[in-house]
Amino acid sequence: MITTPNVLEAIRQHGADAYPEEGCGFLLGTVTDDGTNRVTTLHRAANRHAENRERRYELTADDYREADAAAHEQALDVVGTYHSHPDHPAAPSETDLAEAPFPGYTYVIVSVHDGTPKDLTAWSLAPDRSEFHRERITVESPETA
Repeated sequence: MITTPNVLEAIRQHGADAYPEEGCGFLLGTVTDDGTNRVTTLHRAANRHAENRERRYELTADDYREADAAAHEQALDVVGTYHSHPDHPAAPSETDLAEAPFPGYTYVIVSVHDGTPKDLTAWSLAPDRSEFHRERITVESPETA
């Protein structure tokens, strides 16, 4: 994943704002020639999970359509999702793996402890959907992005 400090800070801020529940949203950007997702902005979404929202989040089909429309307006694509892990590590859970919708997306997780954002990681889903692979996060200045 290639992104800017502002995007990373916005993800961290959403995690803090949603605490003690999981916050979630979409990564908007483009795909580079080598297949790397370049994230230039976010689209926040509401956590639609009915219960246990401190351990689960849900994005609906309407959320995906809204994010896709927002991306289209900016000549971008939806290239992934992000969510927070309140008081847990920034690593995918079994639920995250079971519910990850698309290989090719970048999945960002931010750990939030006692309301303060901590670690932030990026992951990609294996083509056979069996596991996540850690993605390198390359941070560029806003002028070069």
